[in-house]
Amino acid sequence: MLDVALATVPELVEALGQRLRAQRIAQSLTQAELAQRAGVSGSAIKTLESTGMTTLETFVRVIQALGLVDELADLLTLRPTTSIAAMEQAQAAQRQRVRHPRKPLPQGRRQDRQ
Repeated sequence: MLDVALATVPELVEALGQRLRAQRIAQSLTQAELAQRAGVSGSAIKTLESTGMTTLETFVRVIQALGLVDELADLLTLRPTTSIAAMEQAQAAQRQRVRHPRKPLPQGRRQDRQ
């Protein structure tokens, strides 16, 4: 199994093509049938499955034709990103003003101000 966190771009692209091929076979579709459903050429399917190289549009069409659109939900869901600077800013906003104790007055000065 490919570790996607450590894989190179060419490895990821090839793995995607292989997985789409496996999905097509699991659905008992020929390359020609998938091409027709997706509205792309048969050579586009062959290239996608063998090398993973394709256009984004072809990739999405194939995903739709295979009924895998729901699998893209996580990819298309915006996730909140929090940078260290944003966390520090949020923490600073929560701080209350700190009151420091008064420094003692030098001897000979009185403290009773009115």
